[in-house]
Amino acid sequence: MGSIFDDVKGEFSKTNNAVVKLILLNLFVFVTVIVLYIIFTFGQYPVYYEWVMEQLRLPADFDAFLHRPWTLLTNFFVHQGPFHIFFNMLSLYWFGQVLEEYLGSRRLVALYLLGGLGGGLLFLALYNTLPYFQGELASTTLVGASGAIFAVILGAATLLPDHTFFVFLIGPVRLKYIAALCIIISMAQLVGPNAGGNVAHIAGAMVGFGFIKSLKKGHDWGTPIYAINDFFRKLFTGKPNVTIPQRARATTTSAARHFTSSSENSAILIPNQDEIDAILDKISKSGYESLTREEKQKLYKASQQ
Repeated sequence: MGSIFDDVKGEFSKTNNAVVKLILLNLFVFVTVIVLYIIFTFGQYPVYYEWVMEQLRLPADFDAFLHRPWTLLTNFFVHQGPFHIFFNMLSLYWFGQVLEEYLGSRRLVALYLLGGLGGGLLFLALYNTLPYFQGELASTTLVGASGAIFAVILGAATLLPDHTFFVFLIGPVRLKYIAALCIIISMAQLVGPNAGGNVAHIAGAMVGFGFIKSLKKGHDWGTPIYAINDFFRKLFTGKPNVTIPQRARATTTSAARHFTSSSENSAILIPNQDEIDAILDKISKSGYESLTREEKQKLYKASQQ
């Protein structure tokens, strides 16, 4: 058990591994909820467990939300059931790695949080304005990271639409088709028992798409989140926040020559044709996954010229 805690501690001490940290955080909350459920069930105090869950789930009723505003954040770190968290974390691992490779950990975390918040806000808005949802207002709550995950999926698909994943029994499938299928399935289930969850999916997808499109134009939606993170880091460490310049993640248009932020302020030069030919030769011999991070960034940069 000690080695597990050491491994987890080691992961959180690393940089540029936001995917792993987000997965571990979700797993920690999931295990904690399970332990509390077992304790309160065996102790015959289920009302205490229900009280805990009320502090974590986002209520559809706006008046109830005003009494528990923090649930707008906590709801997308809570999962009920092993399959719920398994598929969400598997998706985060697959698609999050793509985004982290090109945009870095800070932007991945920002997109995850914005997607979850966007899902919760649209959930609240629709349930409190559309007559269709009024009958379920008092009994409906929102939990799960699906809105945040959809933001990551659509973000990856918008950034690299032709990037392929190997799907079991199907073969290589482009990201844009996976994202399109996810949206179609969620839209088809907007009327049904999990309408609220699918509302969050659609909202997260819109956030993911808008985040990347805006970033390509030189506007970073994650700036407020970076500022909050830096504030708390300075508050708890008491030291100045020294940042190490990292390689820029991608080039997009002539108007926005490279993605930058306060902690990512150096750029990879535009690759010449010889470099691109060498990278393409490497792909033909060893596959796309054999490329280094810098080679992937150069290839993406060239594709945007």
